Amino acid sequence: MLLTPQAPIVVSFACCSPSVLCIAEADVKEVPQMDSGPITVKKPRIGGLKKICFPQKYESLPGFSCVAGLYSCQWDPHQQKEIEPGQCCCEMRDRIFTPVFVAAFCLTCIFLYMWVKAKNDYHNFDWYNYNTFGSWFLWSKLFLVVAALLFSYLLLLLILAMCLVSASQQVHMHWSHKFATVFALVISIAVFVMITLLWTEEWKILRLSFQITSPYLHVAAIVIMVLFAWPVSLHVIQMKNKVLQVVILGPYLAILCFLFFIPLGLSSPCIREKGTLGPKPALIGHRGAPMVAPENTEMSFQKAIDHGAAGLETDVTISYDGVPFLMHDKTLKRTTNVQLLTSHNINENAAMFTWNELEQLNSGEWFLEDKQFMDAPALSPEDKRLAENQSVYKFSDFLKLANQANKLILFDLYRPPVDHPYRDNWINRTIEVLQTESGIKPHLVLWLEDRQRSYVQSVAPGFQHTLGTTAPVEELQSRKIGKLNLDYRDMSSEEIWKYAEANITTNFYVVSEPWLFSLAWCSGAHSVTTNAVHALGSVTEPSFLITPAEYKSMWITADVLGVILIGLIFGIQWWRLNGGTSTVSLENGTYNQFRTELNKMPSVA
Repeated sequence: MLLTPQAPIVVSFACCSPSVLCIAEADVKEVPQMDSGPITVKKPRIGGLKKICFPQKYESLPGFSCVAGLYSCQWDPHQQKEIEPGQCCCEMRDRIFTPVFVAAFCLTCIFLYMWVKAKNDYHNFDWYNYNTFGSWFLWSKLFLVVAALLFSYLLLLLILAMCLVSASQQVHMHWSHKFATVFALVISIAVFVMITLLWTEEWKILRLSFQITSPYLHVAAIVIMVLFAWPVSLHVIQMKNKVLQVVILGPYLAILCFLFFIPLGLSSPCIREKGTLGPKPALIGHRGAPMVAPENTEMSFQKAIDHGAAGLETDVTISYDGVPFLMHDKTLKRTTNVQLLTSHNINENAAMFTWNELEQLNSGEWFLEDKQFMDAPALSPEDKRLAENQSVYKFSDFLKLANQANKLILFDLYRPPVDHPYRDNWINRTIEVLQTESGIKPHLVLWLEDRQRSYVQSVAPGFQHTLGTTAPVEELQSRKIGKLNLDYRDMSSEEIWKYAEANITTNFYVVSEPWLFSLAWCSGAHSVTTNAVHALGSVTEPSFLITPAEYKSMWITADVLGVILIGLIFGIQWWRLNGGTSTVSLENGTYNQFRTELNKMPSVA
């Protein structure tokens, strides 16, 4: 097809963005008329050319019609608007909603990260809800699914928006997505309020997790900023308003600089020189091995011993007729078939039952019916038969098992309720069982109960006395305390080493996740109480152990590559949008006529 301009013109097609058609013009000041002279179509030279750019039809990007449909519910390509050079990527109503979306995305990200790291405490969370609602359900798993779905949904919306911006298409979020975004924001805020009011200590897990994950989160953040460089650079370069350019580019560069230098303020016990790592913490089975056997039963403690536990932890209650037995809950309804004893209320305190009644109960069938741990391994047929035949375990039998296997014992001793015959001499009765009925070696006993400690030290001098809270070293030494049993959320490598220098060892409870066990190992903990003896027993080294040189190399490499890639992306975008040429605008009438004639051309050389 030949066109007749007033002067000869060289025309080429190049994309300055996926939706912009560029026409290079040589040696002309204005666009020629369409009805005079032939036009020669050939590949132009880059130097000395002016470039005329105007939008392409959206049909040239068929894949983005699906993207626009998912994001804006605009499935017809003609509905989607292109971003004119210098314009913002969205209308005012969407710009106003942007902070809401950013807040929802950030909060759901924190929600998911926090809840994944809180996996160590899922059992405590489910147990709390059991006491509240009266039935067992894995609420922790439900929260995890909700957090993953909310974050994935908002991440998908973010990716779709980035694709549209990268293709110079206008971003317009459909009202249904806005409603869902507000819903995700409300859910995340509600969860954070709930945790703050009911489970404040759980926020400490973020601080601990950053000691392990910060080097890797830094690299991930750099990668994300590199991915964001494409739409940011496209938008900034297209903008004609300098203020808007600063508004877009300023926060991006500020975050980037923060990420480049934040490793200077990061530290982790697992970043250490080779040869400085202490011995692996000893494992104390929390109620035995509750992931593979019913808790506080003979089977559970035997499994813990088989998997190499150095000690056994349990909970001791005294029956109405003075027989100490193992039971964690105040009632029997979660871990026994107490409903078969019609003479008692199932919500009655476990200490109000006689031993004759207790030994009739089954303590294993519940374990096969209610899954207590999300990632508990499957049981063999033999273990299932053994589990369903467990009974309430007597404290003296537990002591004999520990003594035979030469295992340390650590136990919480529950004082009986009011009107109980052993309300006032419960410690005496426990000491009697320890010293006369079991025959356990005194040095295997880690005595935790702080009430009447002086009396216990006088009548049982061989026990290793353990305290459940931190205290000054001088006070611990004066009270003859040789071991601390602390919540893992209070873990501090500085305090661990301070106590170790005074020959006071530290045990942390309950540590069941490999990353948390790795942190305890790197921090110098002497031992941990765990639900996962079967899993942590096979750990040979901390999961995130790196040397300072390796960390420095990883940090510098990530920063340098980030700078290079981001600079390269900005350079490519500038070349695509400008290419070292000037831009000449066309009036609508001339453009439409010229475009019509060009569409009639069969091909372009």
